[in-house]
Amino acid sequence: MLKGKKIVLGITGSIAAYKACFIIRALIKQGAEVQVVITPAGKEFITPITLSALTHKPVVSEFFSQRDGTWNSHVDLGLWADAMLIAPATASTIGKMANGIADNMLITTYLSMKAPVFVAPAMDLDMFAHPTTQQNLDRLRSFGNTIIEPQSGFLASGLEGKGRMEEPDKIVEFLDQALTIQDPTPITHHPSPITHKHIVITAGPTYEKIDPVRFIGNYSSGKMGFALAEECSRRGAEVTLVAGPVALKCSENIHRIDVESCQQMYEATTDAFEHADAAILCAAVADFRPETVADQKIKRKDDNLTIRLAPNPDIAAALGRMKRDGQRLVGFALETNDEESNARHKLEKKNLDFIVLNSLRNQGTCFRSDENQIKIISAQGEKTYEKKNKTEVAADIIDQLEAII
Repeated sequence: MLKGKKIVLGITGSIAAYKACFIIRALIKQGAEVQVVITPAGKEFITPITLSALTHKPVVSEFFSQRDGTWNSHVDLGLWADAMLIAPATASTIGKMANGIADNMLITTYLSMKAPVFVAPAMDLDMFAHPTTQQNLDRLRSFGNTIIEPQSGFLASGLEGKGRMEEPDKIVEFLDQALTIQDPTPITHHPSPITHKHIVITAGPTYEKIDPVRFIGNYSSGKMGFALAEECSRRGAEVTLVAGPVALKCSENIHRIDVESCQQMYEATTDAFEHADAAILCAAVADFRPETVADQKIKRKDDNLTIRLAPNPDIAAALGRMKRDGQRLVGFALETNDEESNARHKLEKKNLDFIVLNSLRNQGTCFRSDENQIKIISAQGEKTYEKKNKTEVAADIIDQLEAII
């Protein structure tokens, strides 16, 4: 039975959104407590006032509920719920769920959810049958989510009836049976060790100006650092992301500080670390900068151009000196030769708790790639990982951080 169960009901912008009212009534009739999270598009099909009247709870739609800065915590919802049901789920929302595009409150709640997730697709047959939609549904299944289709458990042959949302009473019946099978006892949630911890993360390259139009930089895309920030946020941490010049977006609940030069990153990171529990230094920071920066574009000449370089501040070393008891510091080492020796030297010299070693010898990893292959080295030993997507690599790194924080 659903008595006493806490259900987060996600509603998206589908013409079937009105059916959510019947789902709410059926859930409450069985004794469940329902919290609605609705997308902005969903409010075009059904009003939050109607939903609130049924659930006796304010409907959650935006990250901030009032203009005074009151924040709707997707993390708390993820810990509160015994199950999350998204019905109706549009092709757009399914695509965002499958690819971690956290641009609204519903998706961030999904990404923070510790409980089982059930998805009831609602769209026309052509959209449902499209290979992209099927691929996204397969991805959701591979993540452990349950897809509720018409006649779920008695699946229709071929594509008959596919795409339309299953009837509300059938959805609630399926949810009841699934939760009874999965866990007949109340669900106990175990928050991550980094929940409510303040984690500072650096990401991307730095650009060191030569003149108003030229700079010294590197090929870093920032993807690894941003993946780490999203993973920490998903586990409930308060994240400060100090980002070099990259073309990436992050979740709105991540405090992002955009910088360009090493000096700017140094100032922002040392300032944030003072009150942080941990820092992960993933940025590819330039070691040197031009001694002087021309105030006008340097013109081509027949003679050779000589640019004198001065050393930049060492962010990792500075934080290593600042580190207090209880603070944790994680570094990255990108090497082309003598990888382990160089990484271990950096680990000790800069007072790191562990270091993540990358190598340019591993093809298809590091700069501009969606994949990475790492080795984590600490004073206690080392562990080598297989080549993975950077989102999965981020999870491995944060698992290691959780073990020592």
